[in-house]
Amino acid sequence: MSNLTRILSSALLIIMILVTAGWISFQNALEKSVINSETVIVEIPKGMAFNEIVNLLRSHNTQIDPIWFKVIAYWYRLADKIQAGEYELKPGSTSLEVLRQFVDGRVKQYSLTFPEGWRFNDMLQLLANAANLRHILNCPNDLNNHLRILQVEKTHPEGWFFPDTYSFTKNTSDVTLLRRAHQKMLAVLEAEWQAKQQDLPLENSYQALILASIIEKETALVNERADIAGVFIRRLQKGMPLQTDPTVIYGMGDTYQGDIRTKDLKTPTLYNTYLISGLPPTPIAMPGREAIHAALHPSPGDSLYFVAKGDGSHVFSSTLAQHNKAVKEYLRRQENKHQDSKLTSVINDD
Repeated sequence: MSNLTRILSSALLIIMILVTAGWISFQNALEKSVINSETVIVEIPKGMAFNEIVNLLRSHNTQIDPIWFKVIAYWYRLADKIQAGEYELKPGSTSLEVLRQFVDGRVKQYSLTFPEGWRFNDMLQLLANAANLRHILNCPNDLNNHLRILQVEKTHPEGWFFPDTYSFTKNTSDVTLLRRAHQKMLAVLEAEWQAKQQDLPLENSYQALILASIIEKETALVNERADIAGVFIRRLQKGMPLQTDPTVIYGMGDTYQGDIRTKDLKTPTLYNTYLISGLPPTPIAMPGREAIHAALHPSPGDSLYFVAKGDGSHVFSSTLAQHNKAVKEYLRRQENKHQDSKLTSVINDD
């Protein structure tokens, strides 16, 4: 073998060794976790250059090797496809997994829940206190302006926003979330209205929404909602006043301090269903799907009254005499509970 052949063979061997070593290092870099013991939150601004993204990651306690990270990004043609946003990088993630998360735009998700039975002002307060939202609705009392900004073609906001849990990304606006809630309420209400029971004393879906909001506030028990709806539907059919306390409370506004007095029941408001006939002019809360369904599928029967038992459930009665008896029993239980409470207080004081 000539010297030239030996030199070429040695050079080829060295090249093969280097290529093999490089390939092994590349594979190791692909498999190595760059997010170790704790989740890393990183926010990539719009327009940030790839080299700046690498530096940003290094400043956030990641274990990336900048050279291999760049090699992987360019090898898989990902460097120029990264999307802006806030990302939550999980422990165990590799460089390639991080890059693909950036390219796919799998940004960090937050969530916010509007509970059933809340008022519109409750929703505004929750939104105002949400740290990761962009706030546009800064004046809580300017309802007309809110409706204009939200593009909600209604005269009153109550009831028109569906109570649910909504996911969102950082810097999503409060307006965006409320628009989503409004569109969902429109869709749910329309679907339930189309499947409604026949011969109901409700002229349109808005009246169903009003009734559903009252049902939502009257009971938290799913198995009672249709029974409550049945009472109200029969009262509407007979021309009887609804006589429901939640509407009185809504009409009292800020003057309500936790108790309804006799004079409150005798004070005229648009929502005092002890004095007005039929439904109040607007919903009094945000009803969920179950309450809407109950309003449009009331239970049959002859009950016209109900009173709380004190445990969250109700006693239903067909006559005023039966109802008055149930009310007396409720008051007796409340008095006994009050006496037990006083006795416990005395014992504790001793």
